Amino acid sequence: MTNKKRLLGVTLALGLGLVATSALAADKIKIGVSIPAATHGWAGGLNWHAQEAEKDLEKAYPNLDFIIATAKNPTEQANDLEDLVSVQNIDGLVILPFESDPLTIPVQQVKEAGKFITVVDRGLSQPGIEDIYVAGNNSALGEQAGEYLKKRLDGKGKIVVLRGLPTTVDDERVEAFNASIKDSDIEVLDMKYANWNRDDGYEVMQDFLSRFPEIDAVWAQDDDIALGVIEAIKQADRTDEMFVVGGGGMKDIIKRVKDGDKLTPIDVLYPPAMIATAMGLTALKFETKAAVEGRYILGATTVTPENADKFYFPDSPY
Repeated sequence: MTNKKRLLGVTLALGLGLVATSALAADKIKIGVSIPAATHGWAGGLNWHAQEAEKDLEKAYPNLDFIIATAKNPTEQANDLEDLVSVQNIDGLVILPFESDPLTIPVQQVKEAGKFITVVDRGLSQPGIEDIYVAGNNSALGEQAGEYLKKRLDGKGKIVVLRGLPTTVDDERVEAFNASIKDSDIEVLDMKYANWNRDDGYEVMQDFLSRFPEIDAVWAQDDDIALGVIEAIKQADRTDEMFVVGGGGMKDIIKRVKDGDKLTPIDVLYPPAMIATAMGLTALKFETKAAVEGRYILGATTVTPENADKFYFPDSPY
């Protein structure tokens, strides 16, 4: 065989190999994962669990290709959805909306394009768009915080509340919290959004401290907010007057609870690993005949000094 024929044979073989590889990639089922960027601790944990789940699931199901897109605001996330559908041609979408209202129509458009939809944590403003919904138990998080405050304050006292973002998640938490303290003599001095953000929590709490000479307790709702609240309280030298109840399970707060810190006596879990649960359920939809459509509400556990060891993971990013 001449060198020319050998070269032609190698070229054809390489070409066929590339075609086969391209065809194999094209045959893969693509699942888009749209989540907020790691703008705060809980979101950082969320991103880490999404990346870990991507590796585990693609190893378990070689036919799946997860495409993770992170966004810093609702507009960017809506643009990501358009790209995932028109450019990436995804078959399914797992999304944790940055905010409920601005993402409802964009997600609905993805659904109308024939894609399987899994919504995580922050529900959409219009029910019924998603095929799967995965979330922590927001009502239980609010209720447990309220019940603890009511018991700890013996049914009376002055408190301030820092909300998250204007989402269905925040609404569920606050409604349950308000219901739990309804029949008590606990007075909510003020309630403001702190956007699940440490810096905003610090600023809102500074405002509360400047306006209210008597505060018995703070419901920060979220551990990132709680860290900002704690800093503001310490700077105001009012640590002996009040205590703070957060939520989420951040290792910094769990460590404080574990060590018996009087300023942070408990925490209520809201695991960022729920994104991995959502990705796993979506994978099952495409790789098995299992019926997976429905609502999945994960448990909310109250963390105390007695059980904090079970929930303290020092190597975790969150």
